[in-house]
Amino acid sequence: MTSHRKPAHRDGARPGVATLVPVIRSAPPHLRYLTGYPPHLLQQVQQLIDEGKLADTLARRYPDRHDVKSDSALYEYVMALKGRYMRNADQLSKVAFDSKLKVITHALGTHTAVSRVQGGKLKAKREIRVASLFREVAPEFLRMIVVHELAHLKEKDHDKAFYQLCTHMEPNYHQYEFDLRLYLVAQDLAATEAAVQTAGKRTDAAP
Repeated sequence: MTSHRKPAHRDGARPGVATLVPVIRSAPPHLRYLTGYPPHLLQQVQQLIDEGKLADTLARRYPDRHDVKSDSALYEYVMALKGRYMRNADQLSKVAFDSKLKVITHALGTHTAVSRVQGGKLKAKREIRVASLFREVAPEFLRMIVVHELAHLKEKDHDKAFYQLCTHMEPNYHQYEFDLRLYLVAQDLAATEAAVQTAGKRTDAAP
């Protein structure tokens, strides 16, 4: 499945969604990561879910897993991308995986400017944190997340300039973001199914 997205901003849609396509502002609970995408895409996703093919489709498209497991490795990875595409942007004082980040609340990662007193002056330290969940994902997904957070060093808002910077660093940015959100949907569905099965076993085992 491809996202088939083209740049559009005038109607308030997510960048990459055609202006003439009606946009769903909210989505069913199990599709909450896809809020803002056009109906025809949500219908395609729902069909894959109904047929039990979503997870397998993603596994075939993204069979590999990245090897960036530690905070130090993540720092080196981020700095390499920054050095290539954003050498003149503000320096980063910290890059780390964060187990406290909730994906649905904090999107995919966070970029913050932490104010600290240094030499009698208040200075902002730039930090990037990536949800620990993404230690075990395809390399394309990690790159998309890092590109997103790096773009925030220059562009605060999710506007046309922001997404242009993202696609400059990763031309397939929009496709990777869409597919990563599908991955999160598949993860949620798998967790729900596992919980239902566990509850069923407990019920069967009850006297």
